[in-house]
Amino acid sequence: MSPRILIVDDEANLRRMLQALLEEDGHQVHGAATGTEGLEAVSAFAPDLVLLDLVIGQGPDGMAVLAELRARDPDLVVIMMSGKATLADAVRATRLGAFQFLEKPLTPEAVLTTTRAALELARARAEARALRAGLTHDYEMVGSGPAIARVRDLISRVAATSSRVLITGESGTGKELVARAIHAESPRALKPLVSLNCAAVPRELLESELFGHEKGAFTGALQRREGRFELAHGGTLFLDEVGELEPLAQAKLLRVVETGLVERLGGTAARPVDVRVVAATNKDLEAEAKAGRFRSDLFFRLNVFPIHVPPLRERLDDLPALAAHLAARAALRCNRAPRDFGDRALERLRSHAWPGNVRELANLIERLTILGEGPVSAAEMEPMLARAPAPEGARAAAPASAAVPSLAQALDHYERRLIQEALEATGGNLAQAARRLDTDRANLHRRMRRLGMSRKDTEESK
Repeated sequence: MSPRILIVDDEANLRRMLQALLEEDGHQVHGAATGTEGLEAVSAFAPDLVLLDLVIGQGPDGMAVLAELRARDPDLVVIMMSGKATLADAVRATRLGAFQFLEKPLTPEAVLTTTRAALELARARAEARALRAGLTHDYEMVGSGPAIARVRDLISRVAATSSRVLITGESGTGKELVARAIHAESPRALKPLVSLNCAAVPRELLESELFGHEKGAFTGALQRREGRFELAHGGTLFLDEVGELEPLAQAKLLRVVETGLVERLGGTAARPVDVRVVAATNKDLEAEAKAGRFRSDLFFRLNVFPIHVPPLRERLDDLPALAAHLAARAALRCNRAPRDFGDRALERLRSHAWPGNVRELANLIERLTILGEGPVSAAEMEPMLARAPAPEGARAAAPASAAVPSLAQALDHYERRLIQEALEATGGNLAQAARRLDTDRANLHRRMRRLGMSRKDTEESK
């Protein structure tokens, strides 16, 4: 689509001349005779560029229109035009965000050169805006509860800085998501985000991965290779599972963090790098430092701005939004319709301990998407939740109370299963089910209501 240019000038002949010139150059052009018409046209025409006269006969003058345009859309590119502008006018317009001043009488060469440069700027701003919007959407925090709201607030506060961030939390809580959100909202968003899982790289290769190596630095080093620090120059380096680093790697990482200089293995020259370090761990690094397993000086260097990501059991008010978000993602991946989670299904999700956190929830929803369709019933999830194992490392990272269901949860689970079996055996007949359970119908109904159960769940599970 060709660029759209709006001309705001009270001289009809000048508008016609500019329109003919710019349409000949391949642009869509719209004219407005007053400031008020110009502001209305911006909403209707959505221009990529505005040519705005400083002195307009009726309505707000050019300076007032410029201020309003900047308030509405700071990225909109505006070229001011005037035959009577003073230096003070030019300075004021520049401070308000004008791209350039064109002096009248205008020449075709000046108009075309300036508009082409301005449209290049408009294109660059649009691309940056689209990329930032895409990044923010991909890594947005789902949910509106107080726990995740605090995380979102901390991200917004630290993202604009270059401060180092240490993200803590159990496995599966979304620590990498937080790191990516910090990068996406930062001034470094258009530069690289480079990630390294410190626990996934063999010890003998870790230094090469971090700092790079020269050709011949060790057996198998057949060519020079840049490390993650150099690859992340100008951007962000995310060090996941940083608590797994060996002591020697910790010492070398500390030196780079302190000096901003990287020396490749087998090299002799140190190279400066501009990198923001964001680290993550499911360990208590302060306790690890006190125990001598992690360098305390490195801990304090990384822990400039701590962000703790809460486990899923502490943000159960976000379950409806998380379930809907993960169901939509699973549907796209599996080429299926997204599953719906009603009140009964959500109540069952809330009663689960979630030792695997959001990752466990995502896996559950993907299995449900593959195996079924339509609304999800509590009975359908029961076998999956009853035998769902915790991911490796999750139980060690979480307190014992998180890994083992409470007595109340265990009793509720057992009672729910007995009632479910009785209802299935009697075809959903409450009176017959109550007799099988040696109770009366009113008591059974009260228990079902407390457990969030209904006969509909039984019917859906058949």
